[in-house]
Amino acid sequence: MPILDLLQANLGLALLIFGVLGLCVGSFLNVVIHRMPLMMMREWRRDCSQILSEQTDIPAELMTPINQIVAKDTPLTLSLPRSRCPNCNHQIKWYENIPLISWLMLRGKCSSCQQSISPRYPVVEIITALLSVLVIYKFGVSIQGFAALILVWTLVALTGIDFDTQLLPDRLTFPLAGLGLAVNAYSLFISPTAAIWGLLIGFFSLWIVVKVFYLITKKQGMGAGDFKLLAVLGAWLGPMMLPLIILLSSLLGSIIGLILMRKHGESKPFAFGPYIAIAGIIALLYGSEIMTWYLNMYI
Repeated sequence: MPILDLLQANLGLALLIFGVLGLCVGSFLNVVIHRMPLMMMREWRRDCSQILSEQTDIPAELMTPINQIVAKDTPLTLSLPRSRCPNCNHQIKWYENIPLISWLMLRGKCSSCQQSISPRYPVVEIITALLSVLVIYKFGVSIQGFAALILVWTLVALTGIDFDTQLLPDRLTFPLAGLGLAVNAYSLFISPTAAIWGLLIGFFSLWIVVKVFYLITKKQGMGAGDFKLLAVLGAWLGPMMLPLIILLSSLLGSIIGLILMRKHGESKPFAFGPYIAIAGIIALLYGSEIMTWYLNMYI
């Protein structure tokens, strides 16, 4: 295709275009981060209401008010209803929703009620744009580059969702794991065999740790989503990258955990998935260089 040929021949232009594309994708990821947990919660409420209504030992009069509450949940998707200000319900116009530019033009405030708009929205857009540029710089305008973009964008969404809710939705991790196996069926990043073993080792390495920890302490030390996410990264990057990912995520998690303990004065549960995702992105972009540097230290 002429456009692809042009971008492959002009790296600067490609980085600019994919940087802008990253801003737009980051705007969409903000919607995913905000709405997907709400969509899941409403589905769970409906499912629980239906299951409980079918139980013969639960009086119908007890379920009636619950069913009435659940029935009032308005339909919610990633596209509908249109975005509104949570404070004044002002419907956001298209020109108020231009990635980064609108936030700067509005000076971080709603045009109607002047309520502050969280700076997290432009931060997610900028991070997604920067990561998109790094991916294209690393892999070029290629099938490998496009696949890496999908991985990184989804990891950004998972990071935001886990920070907010301590959830790593199966509707994101399962398709991402399957896509990792699919792209590596053609040895895009690793061999098909390495992808399969990476998925299995990634899942069971943390699963075993969690089970042993529970047997010893009778406490859940990590959610199931964390070892599903590590399985995803194993399917994409292979088993050889898993030690690096575990090491980097543990270091990041430990540092943030100590900061939170110092701030709150006690140990509290916190999301570990974001640090696995960040470590996975580092391994994708610079894992080979880090491994080579480490091994050369002992040669």
